Amino acid sequence: MKARRLATVVSLSAVLTAGSVVGMVSSAAAAPTNCTITYGSNWAQSLCTGGTGQHRIHMIQRHFLPEVGLIACQGPWANVGQVSYTPCANHAIVNVFITTQG
Repeated sequence: MKARRLATVVSLSAVLTAGSVVGMVSSAAAAPTNCTITYGSNWAQSLCTGGTGQHRIHMIQRHFLPEVGLIACQGPWANVGQVSYTPCANHAIVNVFITTQG
């Protein structure tokens, strides 16, 4: 009984320690911050000025022919301080957003 209880305590301790280490690693790798989006009817761009890592702009449009569906445009990955830009078609804008990677 004592051996089983000791094994449980040791296992729980190991899990908590591993969780603490993972938490410290993920908080140390800061993703881009202070990101802004600018766009027009057929283009979009993003700029992040803080943090580290990269960002990418995305624009989703709806084609005027319903059978065509959505058009997805995305810019290249850009480092903090650089612009990610994408040209796109001239259709109704559904969404414009940024993805980041630290």
